[in-house]
Amino acid sequence: MTTDTAPGPVGWRSGWALGALGVAGAALLYEVAVRALFEPRHVPPLSACLPAAVELLGTGAFWSATGATLGAAGLGTALALLAGIALGFGIGSVPWLLRLTSSTLDFLRPVPPIVLIPVLVFLLDVGQITVLLVAVSGFWIVLFQVLYGLRDVDPVAVDTARCLRLGPLARARHVTWPTVLPYLATALRLVVSVALALAVTGGLVMGAAGLGELIWRSQEAGEVTRMYGLVLLTGCLGVALDLLARAAERRLLHWHLATRRAALT
Repeated sequence: MTTDTAPGPVGWRSGWALGALGVAGAALLYEVAVRALFEPRHVPPLSACLPAAVELLGTGAFWSATGATLGAAGLGTALALLAGIALGFGIGSVPWLLRLTSSTLDFLRPVPPIVLIPVLVFLLDVGQITVLLVAVSGFWIVLFQVLYGLRDVDPVAVDTARCLRLGPLARARHVTWPTVLPYLATALRLVVSVALALAVTGGLVMGAAGLGELIWRSQEAGEVTRMYGLVLLTGCLGVALDLLARAAERRLLHWHLATRRAALT
């Protein structure tokens, strides 16, 4: 009699090892390419950027800017989730309303939120504009993921719930919500990355407080190494947020078959 061994821990460790090897390879390639092709005054090598990044970690200005960026990104993400879930369920639960609005939604979705800046600059301050840009961009992601999830609800499960005399709220809780939740988890991972990018863009374009403003100031002052250090730290922050979003997804979807399979690979 044979028993299957669980490959989860080995697969997890090998995945991290390959990821670390990829990062090391990219860092080495960047170092070699920059030293061979560029002037260090304009494009500093990684060996110069890393000390600058470490030095920034000890400054209050960096942490204050990071807090402002995360605050704008977090508030915008929360607004996107609330509006996207509410409107997604409101539209997706009514077939005729979905057919009525589908063409309008498809037309508005590709419009980049950044084009709203010239209009909003006369109505709001730069901090509010940044939050609104994050919220608008994330809203479309959440909205369409909810609509995709509602479209994937098993009609047999819905009919079975009706036969069991479950009311609308009970059907939403036991049938609809578990189907939509994986789509929402995907939306959260996408929105987190977009939110950070737009929050930084708000500082670069409009001077909103945050990491983007620090990067812009360093570039204007000619502090190229400091600027690249800020870019490096911003990238690390994005990776950390993505890892947190994935951890939240695994936590919320621990019961889901896809999450269990991923844990074994």
